Amino acid sequence: MTKQPVVQNDTCEHQCGDTTRTDELRKSLIDDEIIGMAQMFKALSDPNRVKIAYLLLQGKELCVCDIAAVLDSSVATASHHLRQLKNMDITKSRKVGKNVLYSLNDHHMEALVTMTLEHQKEKRSL
Repeated sequence: MTKQPVVQNDTCEHQCGDTTRTDELRKSLIDDEIIGMAQMFKALSDPNRVKIAYLLLQGKELCVCDIAAVLDSSVATASHHLRQLKNMDITKSRKVGKNVLYSLNDHHMEALVTMTLEHQKEKRSL
């Protein structure tokens, strides 16, 4: 991968723009979708919630007690984070006997966590 040169001045030096292109791009912005995306990233902005997402990617399905043990946190704290992730459709849960098992909601969430991790590893190796 080629390293991009650092841009000192990040603004155009002359007036430019393609109004046809910018109009099309403006129309592509669907407020509800953008707000939902921002809320999802907000839910993942906490390092503990990212750790939980990563653990669920690795373990596929874990109970609250397992997550709390790995994070060295209380079950209440782990439950709080899991509830926030579930409310944002990042995780899902199912009850098995007395246990509640959590997993990432779908392949999109798995891809998001995987790609973000790969990006960090690649960035670190540059």
